[in-house]
Amino acid sequence: MTQDNEKIALVTGAGKGIGRAVAVALAGQGVFVYINYLSDGASAAQTLEDIEARNGQGALLPFDVTRSEDSKKAVQTILKDKGALHILVNNAGIRNDGLLAMMKEESWQSVISTNLTSFYNVTKPVVKQMLKNRSGRIVTVTSAAGQMGNAGQVNYSAAKSGLIGATKALAREVGNRNITVNAVSPGFIETRMLNGMDMDRIIETIPAKRLGRPEEVAHAVAFLCSDKAAYINGQILGVNGGLV
Repeated sequence: MTQDNEKIALVTGAGKGIGRAVAVALAGQGVFVYINYLSDGASAAQTLEDIEARNGQGALLPFDVTRSEDSKKAVQTILKDKGALHILVNNAGIRNDGLLAMMKEESWQSVISTNLTSFYNVTKPVVKQMLKNRSGRIVTVTSAAGQMGNAGQVNYSAAKSGLIGATKALAREVGNRNITVNAVSPGFIETRMLNGMDMDRIIETIPAKRLGRPEEVAHAVAFLCSDKAAYINGQILGVNGGLV
């Protein structure tokens, strides 16, 4: 069970990239972080090592965010072990690029399931207990692609745009229970998600003329999860170097 004033967080897709940086940042604020991952246990274990090296606390929690029942059971595990879940960061995501005219249905469905349907699967059981406790922080990692669109990423842009709408709608549903629902919208960040892209062309489109760092996104997420952000609700915070 939680100790007095101990906060518990679940970060999905926390094995690498932005998710890892978010988990480490939250742990640095004294939050106990559950590190979700699907298949790469070694990367998730590295996230936990990074947390513990900074005297933080966390635990590994593998489950498939695209499966509703698996997500529900994972949240139940947290509640059984800790008694509460104060922070949810929806970060899990993939890309499977291609022009829509030639895109296979599997490429569409996999991206929508992992990036958008996972919001429903994980957030529903979390928000139900937050409503009972009359408090909570939900932050979702969307993307500048969901605001401006990217050629070759109709599936990804659609999913990320959907997260923006879901964030704003849920914020209106639960805002009177001391629950805030916000999103951060990264631009081009130095992660594996950029593999295969033309970096020179991309950087030329960014006013800051550089890629962002995962830690820069994590700082924004950590702020939105803090008590200092109690009156910020239903907002989309861009971390994109001026791209959008």
